[in-house]
Amino acid sequence: MRGKQVSGKAMLILCIASFFAGSLFSTTSRTWSSTSTSLDGDDDQPNGGREAHPFPIVSKYHIHNHLDETANSKRAAALVTQTNCNDDHKRKLDEGKSGDDIMGEVAKTHQAIKSLDRTISTLEMELAAARASNQRMSSSSKFNPKRQKAFVVIGINTAFSSKKRRKSVRETWMPTGGELNKLEKEKGIVIRFVIGRSATPGGLLDRAIEAEEAEHNDFLRLNHVEGYHELSTKTRLYFTTAISIWDAEFYVKVDDDVHLNLGMLATTLARHRSKPRIYIGCMKSGPVLYQKGVKYHEPEYWKFGEEGNKYFRHATGQIYAISKDLAAYISTNLPILHRYANEDVSLGSWFIGLEVEHIDERSMCCATSPDCERMAQAGNVCVASFDWKCSGICNSVERMKDVHNSCGEGTGAVWNLDL
Repeated sequence: MRGKQVSGKAMLILCIASFFAGSLFSTTSRTWSSTSTSLDGDDDQPNGGREAHPFPIVSKYHIHNHLDETANSKRAAALVTQTNCNDDHKRKLDEGKSGDDIMGEVAKTHQAIKSLDRTISTLEMELAAARASNQRMSSSSKFNPKRQKAFVVIGINTAFSSKKRRKSVRETWMPTGGELNKLEKEKGIVIRFVIGRSATPGGLLDRAIEAEEAEHNDFLRLNHVEGYHELSTKTRLYFTTAISIWDAEFYVKVDDDVHLNLGMLATTLARHRSKPRIYIGCMKSGPVLYQKGVKYHEPEYWKFGEEGNKYFRHATGQIYAISKDLAAYISTNLPILHRYANEDVSLGSWFIGLEVEHIDERSMCCATSPDCERMAQAGNVCVASFDWKCSGICNSVERMKDVHNSCGEGTGAVWNLDL
C-alpha cells in the first residue's frame, strides 16, 4: 500500500522524542534493579544480609545522617541568626550608651572650659593689678622705698600763681618748719601743698616752686602739667602719689582758699576710722550745665539724661576726705577712671557704683564769719569755712587771718588730740 509521505520536520520530531524515551527507560531500569543494604543489617541473611528488593532501600544510617545534618544546619542557622540579633541589639545598646556618654563628656568639657576661662580671667585681672602696683611702687621707691605710717594726709591744692594764698595759709592754720615735722611724727598728720609741673619743664614757674620748696619743705610735686581743665587728672594723681608714699587711714583734698581747723578735722575723721570705705564731705547734687560758655559747663551733659537734670550725689570740691581703701581703688584703676569737666563730679562718679558710705558732714562747709563764729561760740567748731558765692574765701589773701581769728579752734587743739 502506498501511504502518506511523512514530512522531514515530523520525522525529526519523532526521532528526538524516541531518543528521550529511550534514555528515560534506561535510567529507570537501572534504578529499579539496584540492590541496597537491608534495613536491620542481619548478617545471617544470604549474601551478607543483602538481597535484592523491588524498590530502592535507604539505610537507617543515611536517614539519621541526613536528619542530623538537617538539624545541625537548622541549629547553625538559628545560632547565626540569634548571634546576629544579639550583636545587632548589643550594637544598638552600645550606640545608645555611646551617645549618652559622648553628650555627658561634652557637657563636662564645656563646664571645665567655662571654669578655666573664669580662672584665667581672674588671674589676668590680678596680674594687671600687680603690674600696675609694681610700676607705681617702683617709681615711688626712687624717693621713699618704705611707706610712712600716718593718720591722715592733707593735700592742699594749689597753683603756680597762688604763692600769696600759700603764704596766708602758712600764717594761719598750717604749722610750718619744725612744728610741721612734729605734727607729722607725733600725730600722724601730714600736710603738703600739691602741685604739678609747668608746660615748659625747668622754666621760670618750676624754678620758683623749687625755691619755695627749698625754703619751706612742704610741697608734694606731681608728674602732671598744671591747668584749670586738668583738675580731674590732678586729683587722680594726687591720691595715687600720696598712697604710694604714706600709708594713711585717710586722705584729704582741700583748696588753698579754704580755712581749716586741723583738730576738728582729725576728730571728725577718727569717728569713722573703723569703717572701710568712707567718702566724707558736704554732699550736693547740682544742675548739669549744658550751655556752652558758662562756668562749670559739662560737655558730656547728655550722659546725665535730659536737659535740666542734676548730678548724682557727690562732695563739694572745696574739701573732702576718703578712706585708705578708696585711695587704693583710685591708684589701682587710675588709667580707666573717667574724667568729667568738674573735678568733684569726677571723684563722685568713681565711687557711685561701689559699696561706699557717703557721709554728709555739714561742718566741712561752714560759711565765714559771722556763721562760723556763731557756731564756734556754741561749741560746734567747724572743720572748714569758705564762702559759697566764691567757691572759697572771697579775697582769701586779705581775709584769711580774719577768718582764722573768728573761726579758729585755737593753737592747742590739734596738739591735745590722742589719735
